[in-house]
Amino acid sequence: MEALNIFSAENLEGRVDVARVVGSTATLMFIYDLAPGQSSCPYHYEYDEEWLLVVDGTLVVRAPDGEHTLERGSLVRFPPGPAGAHKLMNRSASPARTLMFSSSRAPAVTVYPDSDKVGVHVDEAHELFFERGTAVPWSHGEEGWEKAL
Repeated sequence: MEALNIFSAENLEGRVDVARVVGSTATLMFIYDLAPGQSSCPYHYEYDEEWLLVVDGTLVVRAPDGEHTLERGSLVRFPPGPAGAHKLMNRSASPARTLMFSSSRAPAVTVYPDSDKVGVHVDEAHELFFERGTAVPWSHGEEGWEKAL
């Protein structure tokens, strides 16, 4: 049995891949540490349900209905799609630790409303980000597709 202590796990790479450490392929689970004044990522949403557990510290979460302060032990769910948009911010004077988790699916899509970008995550080697204004029609580059040649 593989085990990891979420309170004492050393975060050397910006996040701890908890699921990988314990051998899960069905769940994504990461520990993130946020220093005072840091944010976890841009405001975004995904098409899978995500969960956040505040392991230590105090965070402010920006959500579609405004900002919410979460303290140690707070557990919240971000639904799939725009209603689950979020950004985690540490506005306190102390470090904060979070545990984020969701189901593991690939490919995955992330939308960044503030910058009007879309991220497509095929696998760790293929993460692609696009401004929506650069989108092309589905038939772009497929001239003659309708002919049985």
